Amino acid sequence: MQSSTVVVVIVLLASFAYQWARRRSINLVGGTRGVRNLHSLPAYYGMYVALWCALPALALLGLWHLFGDRVILQMVLAQMPTEFQHLQAGEAGLVLNDIRNVVSGAVPAEMARPAVVAAAQHWRQLSHQGDLVGAVLAFSSAIVVGFLALRSVKPEMRARNQVEKIAEWALLACSGVAVLTTIGIIVSVLYEAMHFFHFVSPIEFLFGTTWSPQIAMRADQVGSSGAFGAVPLFTGTLLIAGIALLVSVPVGLFSAIYLAEYAARGVRTVVKPLLEILAGIPTVVYGFFAAMTVGPLLRILGERLGLVVASESALSAGLVMGIMIIPFVSSLADDMITAVPQSLRDGAYALGATRSETIRNVVLPAALPGIVGGVLLAASRAIGETMIVVMAAGLAANLTANPFEAVTTVTVQIATLLVGDSEFDSPKTLAAFALGLVLFFVTLALNIVALKVVRKYREQYD
Repeated sequence: MQSSTVVVVIVLLASFAYQWARRRSINLVGGTRGVRNLHSLPAYYGMYVALWCALPALALLGLWHLFGDRVILQMVLAQMPTEFQHLQAGEAGLVLNDIRNVVSGAVPAEMARPAVVAAAQHWRQLSHQGDLVGAVLAFSSAIVVGFLALRSVKPEMRARNQVEKIAEWALLACSGVAVLTTIGIIVSVLYEAMHFFHFVSPIEFLFGTTWSPQIAMRADQVGSSGAFGAVPLFTGTLLIAGIALLVSVPVGLFSAIYLAEYAARGVRTVVKPLLEILAGIPTVVYGFFAAMTVGPLLRILGERLGLVVASESALSAGLVMGIMIIPFVSSLADDMITAVPQSLRDGAYALGATRSETIRNVVLPAALPGIVGGVLLAASRAIGETMIVVMAAGLAANLTANPFEAVTTVTVQIATLLVGDSEFDSPKTLAAFALGLVLFFVTLALNIVALKVVRKYREQYD
């Protein structure tokens, strides 16, 4: 039985338990007229029983999906011939991979060894039986625990307190998942980055000016010794992100000021959604537009002005990326500007300030935290963009501040390094984690700077 079907059935059982418990709580006090004698509203009794009906069953189902494959794997290995049970770790991993490929259908059974085919058939049988047993246990748990919770429903029962306590624990669990996910990402990236720094010096990585992460596969191979100086990547990232911010911040901020302070209601209702559509366009479309339209146009204009503009240039990628992130600035800035109380504007007008002076000296300082947040979000989006840079700026790691030349960024190199058949423990692959660690610290620094700016202006405003 598929997991989605089991979940749907559990939800239906919980819905039935909700209605039954709600009706039971009303009947215990003699109908709707006696609801005031209940400690909590009838809906809380229904929610209490529904939660006890669904949560243990879903927990059992989740545990089976987490550990079921390991149990099945051990049972399959125990049934395999003796020569397969005493393999080295690497050889055993290859055999298990063959079994999984046969089970998933990626490899036809005719092309696999008989022992692997037999193990795959045994795996399918155990998996089917395990799913059936898991479904039966989940349904039994839902029915038994739900019935016991229903029996505990009494007028004096503090159902609301218990439901709110469960909700509080659920919110705490969600917060914990977010925190643990962040910690897990940091630890995994840091661990692999430290492994990379065993091969390459941090000084060479952070201050080297040559990026050529090709590792020689043979001792006599020439030109693939590997150079991991990441300065060209940092320079290209800052160059393209700077161009994008030069486009997006003025346009986004000024458009937000116009829509919030000057535009008529009808104009605002039409222009604001159209402006926010830019955020919904896939980045590959922006990349195609930059490669096929903006890049050639800049090259033609450069030829007419006597400038040499590459077909793939930082300027092309930065301009299109700036257009893409305009909504990140304009939307947040517009929301913050419209949230400024009208009384502040009226007070400025009463002191003789003009509309522009009021916007400059009162509205913008009051809305600055949101504006800084929008700019920070736009900067993070620009630094983390990949597809536009791949299609419009290329993969060449050039150390240059000339926006007319081709450059690459950190994120593009991360994607490039992790694609292919390179060994995972080679410096070429591990360099991606070192680059990711640098991006993490850059984002952290941006957040710290933004918080300090917001705190400074907020103190002045208060």
